[in-house]
Amino acid sequence: MSDIEKNPQGGRRLYGITALFDGPEKLVNAAAAVVKEGYKNYDAYSPYPIHGLDSAMKLKRTYIGAVTLIAGLTGASLLLLFAWWTNSIDYPLVIGGKPYFAWPSYIPLMFEMAVLFGAVSTVAALIMVWLGLPRNSHPLQDTEFMKKISDDGFGIAIEAKDSSFDEKQTKAFLEKLGAEKVELVYYETREISLKEAVLDPKFIGVIVVVAIATSGATYFGLNKMLLLRPWTSLSDQAKVLPETRSEFYPDGFAMRPPVNGTVARGELPYRYANNIPAAEKFMKNPVLPSKHVMELGQRDFNIYCSPCHGYFADGQSRLQGQFPVPPSLHIDSLRTAPDGLYYEVITNGFQGVMPSYARQIPRDERWAIVWYIRALQRAQNPPEVADAK
Repeated sequence: MSDIEKNPQGGRRLYGITALFDGPEKLVNAAAAVVKEGYKNYDAYSPYPIHGLDSAMKLKRTYIGAVTLIAGLTGASLLLLFAWWTNSIDYPLVIGGKPYFAWPSYIPLMFEMAVLFGAVSTVAALIMVWLGLPRNSHPLQDTEFMKKISDDGFGIAIEAKDSSFDEKQTKAFLEKLGAEKVELVYYETREISLKEAVLDPKFIGVIVVVAIATSGATYFGLNKMLLLRPWTSLSDQAKVLPETRSEFYPDGFAMRPPVNGTVARGELPYRYANNIPAAEKFMKNPVLPSKHVMELGQRDFNIYCSPCHGYFADGQSRLQGQFPVPPSLHIDSLRTAPDGLYYEVITNGFQGVMPSYARQIPRDERWAIVWYIRALQRAQNPPEVADAK
């Protein structure tokens, strides 16, 4: 007998009674009371899962997990069969010396097929078997009860086909459970035919929109997107690789010197190049003396200065006459010279005899060398001795 068949006594046939509750705790308690009362054909509704509701409803173990397992194993088995047939029988391939049936290499694909078959079959079974869909004429559709439990309400619906159902007693029972609102739900007065459902403008509109969107996406993907020029801007940069010639510059060098006047980030232009008097007059040591600064100055002095000046700045060259021997830094004229003189000489060299160390020694380390030179001069010429002389 159709669910939408008219009542033989005339009028609409009763589907059941719905009851709304104002909280998840009351819904769980109501579900337990409905089970205790002996009702079988009922269901509880909530906008989100509620812990303990399944136990209160005494729900039996579902077989949807078995559907997922069987479908997943089926997908994995079909993939294994397909790979075995194509790689071992129909078109044998030897790859890297492996046997024809190299099943470990099929495991990732078997896993993917198991997931695909399991997921699709689970959703299809839920919709078509457990929910009995497609059904477009359920009595609860478009009711205030359904709108409420889809948003923030909690409810129970007891069907009239239940053997324990009695309209007055069931209604009074639900009201006694503390329901906020109890309503009777009826079937539609007439059955919607398959022709009417298929010719429904909303249904046709959805089909048309999906067809147009699918066709457009397929056309764009196969006829436009696949024919686009690959994005190769990263590999086609206007650049030169190390140790390669440049076809752009006349001299053929790819590495270019800095443009005249270029100032490095965080640095200030040096204004006293090859101008010792100005350096002596205007330059002051900006680095404060400390143990770290003195150790840094000693390290750099021993590396860059001691080969010519000696470890104690006394002119005892370690190069044994290979270069002109510089004067001792302990003579009066150099011992009393301003710090700017030493910085300028380290930076730009001196009269073609001493080279520039600007590229080897950072700016602050040049000033550290100056501090170390002052320490050497003080050690060789203590102020007390000088005053006594």
